[in-house]
Amino acid sequence: MPAVVDKEKCTGCKSCEEACPNESIKVNGDQKAEVDKDACIDCQACEGACPEQAIAME
Repeated sequence: MPAVVDKEKCTGCKSCEEACPNESIKVNGDQKAEVDKDACIDCQACEGACPEQAIAME
């Protein structure tokens, strides 16, 4: 299952974006991370990189 971002916790720090080996997560214009569910390879790198614990694998 692809990563899911809790928009309430996300601060837009881009740690997840930098950690993603597949470039499937980007911080968008409203400064919240967004996952391309079709590109996500379920590696959990973004989940571990998030200092706010705003990303979970579901």
